Amino acid sequence: MKVVLGIDIGGTNTDYGFVDHSGEILLRSHYSTDKFNKFEDFVNSLYNEVSVQIRENQYELAGIGIGAPNGNYYHGTIEHAPNLNWKGIVPAVKLFQKKFNTPVYLTNDANAATIGEMLFGGAKGYKDFIYITLGTGVGSGIVVNGQLVYGHDGFAGELGHTIAVENGRQCGCGRKGCLETYASVTGLRKSVELLKEDYQDSSLYDISFEKLTGKSIYEATKNNDKLALKAFDIAAEKLGKVLANAIAVTSPKAIFLFGGLANAKELIFEQTKNYMEENLLNIYKNKVDILPSQMIGNEAAIKGAAALAWNEIG
Repeated sequence: MKVVLGIDIGGTNTDYGFVDHSGEILLRSHYSTDKFNKFEDFVNSLYNEVSVQIRENQYELAGIGIGAPNGNYYHGTIEHAPNLNWKGIVPAVKLFQKKFNTPVYLTNDANAATIGEMLFGGAKGYKDFIYITLGTGVGSGIVVNGQLVYGHDGFAGELGHTIAVENGRQCGCGRKGCLETYASVTGLRKSVELLKEDYQDSSLYDISFEKLTGKSIYEATKNNDKLALKAFDIAAEKLGKVLANAIAVTSPKAIFLFGGLANAKELIFEQTKNYMEENLLNIYKNKVDILPSQMIGNEAAIKGAAALAWNEIG
């Protein structure tokens, strides 16, 4: 059976799976990332494990797709990823090709997930859409005329690092006011921390920032906790405004939301849509849907990486 190997490289663990042409994950597993100080050792060890699975299942490996932080599609490199042990510029595609002797394709994790949505999810048949991941940070991918937008250097589409508030919250990227600092799970927690003195009757008031979770904030909204509701409103407002600007640039048919924050559907989708419509140029109003991703949990990362390979192989 012809399959591709979809690999999602994370700071602690790497998830991988063998995926057929229809997007079904036939076999999946995970592998430690952070125990390897050299990328070559990581590739060699993964190869030894995967080779056994290929033999036992009689797979025909057609290619490998890799989603990784700061993955550069053009160069096949992982560049200065802050959460990985391997610093600097890592020639990932070159090293994988050398070991596996098969076509290898790499991009960043959000772009891989975007292609996964296009091939295997809700964006099938869409030629123009935006994909947003609302997790610990904010990732995004932009598709125009059926093609993922990479830009001249391979790093296009970073809506999470567009400025939502001038001189706003400090972002891990070094700048201030990025969307990620408001519309991610981290941003949600930060909103609670910054506003809690104004809502001392909140059930979240006595929870330290370190122990505060997106889930605990969401649970508080079910009891009509005003601090929790305000935090979600801030996230939706900033996201809606940034999406309104993005629509003016690419005019997508739909925007797909995925990730922890997007799971709070009744608090994110309607409010974000309202703020987006408020800020849209008239010619775009009521034309763009905000839809939930059809990818499920961490399957999305594996399917996305696999979709990258299938998209290239055809």
